[in-house]
Amino acid sequence: MSEVKRIATRVSYGKTLAELGRENDRIVALDADLAGSTNSGVFGKEFPERFINCGIAEANMASISAGLAASGMIPFMSSFAMFATGRNYEQIRNSIGYPRLNVKICASHAGVSVGEDGATHQCCEDLALMRSIPGMVVMCPSDDIETKACVRAAAEYKGPVYIRLGRLAVPVINDHPDYKFEWGKGMTLREGNDVAIIATGLCVESSQTAAEMLAADGINARVINIHTIKPIDEDIIVKAAKECGKIVTVEEHSVIGGLGSAVCDVVCEKCPAVVKKIGVQDVYGYSGPALDLLAAFKLDGPGVYEQIKEFLK
Repeated sequence: MSEVKRIATRVSYGKTLAELGRENDRIVALDADLAGSTNSGVFGKEFPERFINCGIAEANMASISAGLAASGMIPFMSSFAMFATGRNYEQIRNSIGYPRLNVKICASHAGVSVGEDGATHQCCEDLALMRSIPGMVVMCPSDDIETKACVRAAAEYKGPVYIRLGRLAVPVINDHPDYKFEWGKGMTLREGNDVAIIATGLCVESSQTAAEMLAADGINARVINIHTIKPIDEDIIVKAAKECGKIVTVEEHSVIGGLGSAVCDVVCEKCPAVVKKIGVQDVYGYSGPALDLLAAFKLDGPGVYEQIKEFLK
């Protein structure tokens, strides 16, 4: 059996951004002195005249991006999720969101899988922050293939977009002929009517693993991949609520304000169903190896399986 290919979504972002730079000279990249880590530096090496290192001044980077967008350019601004959304919230809200400018915010090092950098850098609130900004599109790709599709879709879309990226190399799960990316549409990866598992980001892979473990127990779990959290695919969620009755959301993010909250908003209004939110339970992360932390927070396959089994009791 061949080894599963693993690629960090931040690496996929850097490569795709450089490809877009070759195709469109209106695309510019900005970074806050983290170009090597976010991988925007790949673009910078090839197009130094269209790359701006703003230094450790993320709020200024957001303002410069807004100015570039107002001038007809397509800016992609990058930093760690903690700084790109947390430190920058006011600038993004008022300078990018309010005038609905064509800025793409691509934030890496999100979630507890940041690992040894610890709680100060493990941003588990970014999706909640960006979802709250009117008109902001919010995306969280699951792997290399999906990241490339999300970045290209963001470049084509006219308006503000937030893309959540990770530090950890994750399995490539969408490398098959029938994969089809559709803006704002979820994808059913596995059929089942006993429970619906709705996941995003790296938790899509762990949810698939959990579903396989559940199948061994005679439980048929539907697995749905949501790469676009805002606007969210209401139809696929309502269908799952009607046909399964029970929903579990899985995300490497706080259970407050992220995918789970977005799904609950839909279910509450359109088709009431019981929902369990699996994610970071209103706590801070801590320092440790990424895979160990995912296991500790029960976001790996066995951890997701264990929580769903308990829920189904």
